[in-house]
Amino acid sequence: MQPTAGITPSTLSVKDLPWQVEWNKDTCTLCGRCTSVCPVNAIELAVHRKRVVETSTGLMQKPKNSYSVFHGIRQRTDAAYACIGCAMCTMVCPNNAIRPMRLDEGTTLRFHNNRGGHARTRGGRRNAPDSLLDQIKFIRISMLTDPALDAGRHEFELRTLLGRVLPPEQGLAAFQENGWVPAVREIYPLVIGSMSFGALSPNMWEGLQMGVAYLNEELGMPVRMCTGEGGCPPRLLRSRFLKYVILQIASGYFGWDEILHAIPQMKEDPCAIEIKYGQGAKPGDGGLLMWHKVNKLIASIRGVPPGVSLPSPPTHQTQYSIEESVAKMIQSMSMAWGFRVPVYPKISATTTARAVLNNLVRNPYAAGLAIDGEDGGTGAAYNVSMNHMGHPIASNIRDCYHDLVQQGCQNEIPLIAGGGIGKNGNLAHNAAALIMLGASMVQVGKYAMQAGAGCVGSEIDRCNICNLGRCPKGITSQDPRVYRRLDPEKVAERVVDFYLAFDTELRKIFAPLGRSTSLPVGMSDALGIANRDAADRLGIQYVV
Repeated sequence: MQPTAGITPSTLSVKDLPWQVEWNKDTCTLCGRCTSVCPVNAIELAVHRKRVVETSTGLMQKPKNSYSVFHGIRQRTDAAYACIGCAMCTMVCPNNAIRPMRLDEGTTLRFHNNRGGHARTRGGRRNAPDSLLDQIKFIRISMLTDPALDAGRHEFELRTLLGRVLPPEQGLAAFQENGWVPAVREIYPLVIGSMSFGALSPNMWEGLQMGVAYLNEELGMPVRMCTGEGGCPPRLLRSRFLKYVILQIASGYFGWDEILHAIPQMKEDPCAIEIKYGQGAKPGDGGLLMWHKVNKLIASIRGVPPGVSLPSPPTHQTQYSIEESVAKMIQSMSMAWGFRVPVYPKISATTTARAVLNNLVRNPYAAGLAIDGEDGGTGAAYNVSMNHMGHPIASNIRDCYHDLVQQGCQNEIPLIAGGGIGKNGNLAHNAAALIMLGASMVQVGKYAMQAGAGCVGSEIDRCNICNLGRCPKGITSQDPRVYRRLDPEKVAERVVDFYLAFDTELRKIFAPLGRSTSLPVGMSDALGIANRDAADRLGIQYVV
């Protein structure tokens, strides 16, 4: 393999780029597949001129130069067309003649990306491969003191409750007073987090829904999926599959006219309503769906003209406190469905999460609190927000759970954890650790894309162009020429596979702990870590 040497007129050279394209002239057949499939047009067909110095035959004869001209592939060196390392060119090449290579040494691309006064945005997650959750160990193993369980043959109750669980005396008093008790759903503790119809391609969204429906109706696993802030296809609102869906309402209110108009025709109630106030990738900032992803279908569902960018405000414009939120949003959404549907807010992980939680505890209409940590993914976020803002999810969940314990409400209001769970592939381990730190359930988004559809994005700035609508796999693209690469049925099969694998691994973790009838929420004595500062911060054991 020989690296390309052609340089276009630009301020950069190939060595300034973190991903460099290696191309083998001898095996390439110039079929053009690599250039046609590249999502960022990082390579192009070019004419190369090669100089060869001929050795002289004697001392008096000067060496001569000979030139050869050949056609081949050249990497573009403009920062706007920098290779993202997705390796789609390698996948389609019939001769293995081309591949992207990561340059380990520092490059200057980050300085050249910020041009024209526009800060760089990207999709994906923070480029930080380390995870505190991966360092946690499970150290309370039942053998002779308590009977250990057989993970393969023992029956496990891997279920959790979404909704306000009042103590028996309070629930009875509420029912006698007004004939109403808070709605509660029994669901699987791993939820597919909020990824909107618009951020994801139609094929990806349909594949996720098919997988969730199969898990519920064929395998008896009550898995749920959140729609994100973009609404959902109208036919889903009027189908029996709506009960497997959590509808999200965000500050942009996109798609909610369609949802509210469909309430009289709904055959089933949704699983829950999630009110989004923040997300982990860009805390305190609103969402954004860029204009090139707003086609006619997305525009019709969201009630906007096609081809315009759709930013969401940082906050709901009619609410300026948690008290107003509870009164105006949570109670009004509960009334819309006759108080039959749990309603809960979603916020970014922050030091103010405890204040939000303490206000929710005092209101019986709040069905829980979802917290999205700093490693949460998104389709479009500024680098500075994604890399330098937010709160780690482990300590934030632990703090909130301690507050619930002090108020005696640890079994009353569920905490939902999200953000960076399974970012290194350890999904069951990370989820079990968060459950033992105090979460009642966890949400995943990027993992579902990676495991369910083969997303090639990674934590080393590979690909991560979800925001541009040029996803090489067709996962986050609205271009039918691209998302036709994605087979919804294959996505559904992969979703079912990773849920079954997660279920098995979760049993393997809980069985030695001797827990089978309920999730070990808050069981922190089973956790240890070889980091004294982290152990003191989380209130778990320090082990070396």
